[in-house]
Amino acid sequence: MSHVPHELHEEFPDAAAALHALKTSDAHFAKLSEEYHVINREIHRIETEIEPASDQTLEDLKKKRLSLKDQIAAMLAACESTGS
Repeated sequence: MSHVPHELHEEFPDAAAALHALKTSDAHFAKLSEEYHVINREIHRIETEIEPASDQTLEDLKKKRLSLKDQIAAMLAACESTGS
């Protein structure tokens, strides 16, 4: 199992400019991005055994991270399609 953190700039390598623009111009996107970052770091700490957690807790966090990633991807796609 890979214990590499899934940072947004790694998940969306071609969208660095859009990520930055949305973080600074869209409060909802900034909140989603921050929530993703917090959950992602927690998952990484659990996977690297820095922080103990049950398998169910880890699974729930991964589902939440995936949901946030889907929302972020949708917002990035909408930004691309409007050219913003």
